[in-house]
Amino acid sequence: MGVLINILEQGLLFSLVSIGVYITYKILDFPDLSVDSTFPLGAAISAALLVNGVNPWISIIIATLGGALAGGVTAFLHVKLKITNLMAGILVMIGLYSINLRIMGKANVPLFNTPNLFKSSIPAIVVILIMVIVVKILLDLYLKTKSGFLLIAVGDNEQVVSSLGVNKDLVKVLGLMISNALVALAGALTAQYQGFSDVGMGTGTVVMGLAAVIIGTSLFERLSFIKVTTLSILGAIIYKAAIAIVLKLGLNANDLKLMTAIIVVIALCSNSGAFKFKKRKSVIGGSAKDVKSETTIQSV
Repeated sequence: MGVLINILEQGLLFSLVSIGVYITYKILDFPDLSVDSTFPLGAAISAALLVNGVNPWISIIIATLGGALAGGVTAFLHVKLKITNLMAGILVMIGLYSINLRIMGKANVPLFNTPNLFKSSIPAIVVILIMVIVVKILLDLYLKTKSGFLLIAVGDNEQVVSSLGVNKDLVKVLGLMISNALVALAGALTAQYQGFSDVGMGTGTVVMGLAAVIIGTSLFERLSFIKVTTLSILGAIIYKAAIAIVLKLGLNANDLKLMTAIIVVIALCSNSGAFKFKKRKSVIGGSAKDVKSETTIQSV
């Protein structure tokens, strides 16, 4: 029972990353590699504030805002300086590594003797579940607003959005800020959950996030009544469960990245074409379905 709860806790924590990755990769069609550094950025900010006596909730909020700022920088490099989306993400990822070290003052900051969200009488699973549910509800509501529809439309066909007089660049900036804010939130919560922040804890985050998204969208794609945020959450939980199982079977922890690659391949093969960047989909109504960008805009 304890193992199951631990898997759920880790899966729910990581689901915030998978939701963030879904926004950039599936909705915006933007390969944002800065996620690998945004995750430890959230952890670094939260850890630095906690060791200085800041309230754990305030540290979470500030860390989330820090992630949003990082996403804004990536967007600025792309939309204003005309740097390719892939390179913009790489540049921010590299730059954040040094920034994270500066924030923490060293490569690793222990939090075992520091008050945090998971040292109260409330079980960790309850705290995490509440956080994930709140994020899911807020994002689902946002995707039904005018701004949310525009975010979807830019991912479908940004040329059509521009032709209608909408500033697609601002929409991209907002999307990347939301995505990275969620990833940083996950990093901050993870640091408090595991009791330390490490500058290298974000390595492979984007790949693992993609794995979770692919698993969720591949296995449950035919269940059109399930919202995409729910698919991302389920994918993250299944991914963490799969990792726990193979480790229990004796897999060397050093082979986890290889295992992640295998999981992605299996998920892709289970439903060929479920995760193609060129495939245009919408999340209107909570399910992923093909639509024309013109229809999306007209519904705003």
